[in-house]
Amino acid sequence: MEYLQSTTYLDHESARIQNLIQEFKKDTLTDVEKAMGIYLKIRDGWRYNPYHISLDEKKYVASTIAQKDEGHCVDKAILLTACLRGLGIPARIRLAKVTNHIAVDRLMERFGSNVLTPHGMVDVHLNGKWIKATPAFNKELCEKCNVMPLEFDGENDSVFQAFNSEGATFMEYMEDYGHFEDVPLAFMIQNLKDNYPEVFFDENGMVEYRF
Repeated sequence: MEYLQSTTYLDHESARIQNLIQEFKKDTLTDVEKAMGIYLKIRDGWRYNPYHISLDEKKYVASTIAQKDEGHCVDKAILLTACLRGLGIPARIRLAKVTNHIAVDRLMERFGSNVLTPHGMVDVHLNGKWIKATPAFNKELCEKCNVMPLEFDGENDSVFQAFNSEGATFMEYMEDYGHFEDVPLAFMIQNLKDNYPEVFFDENGMVEYRF
């Protein structure tokens, strides 16, 4: 089975990732139980922050992300992918474009848009099929947005909630960019430049982080 390799970005053989997954490396746990456990640990252990986007490739190494206490959706997808592979569960990164319809004032100020791209999630292979896992929004953030935390049961796709608890539109998927075996940094940078040209550019048309 592919999607188990350790890579420069998905360095699951590193001490930091091994320490992170150690509690789930038990023969008494099924792969589904391991996947559910590490999903919850990453969902709630790293606060979601969409505003600190780096163009430094070193910042997208799983063991580096593991040292922080927050991250955006791609950070958390990278971390979950590495941890799942470290537990012997095939996993790959999936990217998409989404629209956030709630609490968008700061997004509009920073990005000039309520569109979030690339949005990161994870494809997990369990019981003979690929299913989606989205660990982006931590429980506390969901409570502030009046939306139920996104669960992962190891059987069904876990993707952003379309509505909050009051029935208002919350998240909308606009485009699926597909899955990737490793972190597609060149694709991600070009995607940022294409979608946020006033944020990620310089006078020569080169990508530059301008926050």
